[in-house]
Amino acid sequence: MKRKRASKKNKLHIFTFLLLMVALVIGIYYAIKVNDYEQTPVKESPIITKPSDTKPSDNNTVDSKNDQKIVEKTFSLSKEGKVPNIPFVSGITEWNEVNKEWGKSDHISETAKGRYEEYESHHSTIGYTDHTVNDIRSYDSELQNISLDEIKNIGGEPDAIRYYEDSTHDQMILVYHATNFTDLLWVLPVKTEQEPNPKVDHISLYTQVKKTPNQQENQTISEVISKMSLEDKIGQMILAGISGTTMDTNAKKLISQFHVGGIIFYKNNFETPEQAVQLVNQLKAGNSSNLPLFLGIDQEGGRVTRLPGGLVNFPPNNQIGKVNSPAFSYKVGTLLGHELKEFGLNLDFAPVLDINSNPNNPIIGDRSFGNNSEIVSTLGIQTMKGIQSQNVIPTIKHFPGHGDTSIDSHLELPIVNKSLRELQELELIPFERAINHGADVVMVAHILLSELDKTNPASMSKAVMADLLRKQLSFKGVIITDDMTMGAITEHFDIGKAAVESVKAGSDIILVGHDYNNVVKIISSLINAVENGGISEQRLNESIERIIQLKRKYLINDTKVENPNINELNHSINSLLKNYLH
Repeated sequence: MKRKRASKKNKLHIFTFLLLMVALVIGIYYAIKVNDYEQTPVKESPIITKPSDTKPSDNNTVDSKNDQKIVEKTFSLSKEGKVPNIPFVSGITEWNEVNKEWGKSDHISETAKGRYEEYESHHSTIGYTDHTVNDIRSYDSELQNISLDEIKNIGGEPDAIRYYEDSTHDQMILVYHATNFTDLLWVLPVKTEQEPNPKVDHISLYTQVKKTPNQQENQTISEVISKMSLEDKIGQMILAGISGTTMDTNAKKLISQFHVGGIIFYKNNFETPEQAVQLVNQLKAGNSSNLPLFLGIDQEGGRVTRLPGGLVNFPPNNQIGKVNSPAFSYKVGTLLGHELKEFGLNLDFAPVLDINSNPNNPIIGDRSFGNNSEIVSTLGIQTMKGIQSQNVIPTIKHFPGHGDTSIDSHLELPIVNKSLRELQELELIPFERAINHGADVVMVAHILLSELDKTNPASMSKAVMADLLRKQLSFKGVIITDDMTMGAITEHFDIGKAAVESVKAGSDIILVGHDYNNVVKIISSLINAVENGGISEQRLNESIERIIQLKRKYLINDTKVENPNINELNHSINSLLKNYLH
């Protein structure tokens, strides 16, 4: 009985074991089938494996198209004074509107350029001139996906490239002019071999706006003129030089007592960038109750440069003429204007539009773009426009053409024996074209054009200024003389009488570059001429109207500036020269 029970028990164990084995086999079988089912849909077909059709490429294409739309939108909005995702308008929105919309800022910083308020949750910083928004900076993550190439593909080459470097930043700034007074700036890391196509750090939409207008700025020009004394009017028609590197007693008198309209600076006025800016700011501060000052300098490039600080010099104009690239000339003008603006100046006695037709000319030479009217006209106008793009006033010179002379007018009076027809066929062409392209200031030379006026140099000649420049060439802007302390004038005329004749003939501003006593004598002579009936006050009013119009057009103001960034300027200049000269 025991053996039978053991046998039955063994058979039961075997049967159980076989059942388990069958269950295991079935389990493995279904596991394999399920796995095969799950894997089958992701088998790669030849179409799916094409790179252009893979999912990552689809994402890249979508991202690229999205970036393109953002760049296009940014450029489009900039023309309206706006940036994406920010509800304010540069140059228009007031502080109280920002405060109402966004509330209190997270951080505030004060600079010489204005107040900046940071809003971290909006990834933005807003800058103000007085209470008006003038700088909108966005650090939006969408913008930070955009690359250098994508910006240029949509916007083309920038109007200017600047650079900024400090202990934590090494950046390039692409500048695009959105409107006459608004620039769109794309700020990115500088290109490197490791990263030749860097992505945006932030953008800035910057608008030059007026400070809170003073009483004069709230008035019409005719109202301002009606309230000016004779001395005020004469003062506005003087652009005076000063001696030394500080605002000495005579410089203070020129502003507070004589109310001169502007100051011209020479190399001996500027030793370092810091000292230059300090002097400029002192003059502006001392002039706060008057019409804002013209602050001018000869910054042509080549051998005629006045700004300090080791700025990289531009080649002389004759070398620029050999390159013969309007784009290059425009960019040179842009950087010349930017240099002046960085130093707080607003008037550049450039470009030279003289045609270097006389190889023996001792004063023009390589300052000219060339020996034919086409090159001088084309490149000179582009340089002029580049300077204007920086809201700096260019001065075309030396009308009606100093190129065909063999005497230096700094020393003596050159004589040009050309008829009006001969002048029209050569010398006048660049000036006429520049006037038609928006020239605002013309400097008249100290040269005697014997066929037009046998007695007076151009700077004292009614035939040249009133008849030729005003009537025949239809120039409506400001006429300024070359420096009345040059030998061409002082060796032949009393400087006071020369200034009187110049105003009578049509000049708006008398440039007196040297010696405080010369300025005082000219002002005294002009006052006496008006009081004695030699010059009508109406004649003065015509000039004052043009001067105020020019100051208002370029938003000239006496706002202080910070020290210039010489490294940034040099970086921009070197980059430009490398692109065109090497």
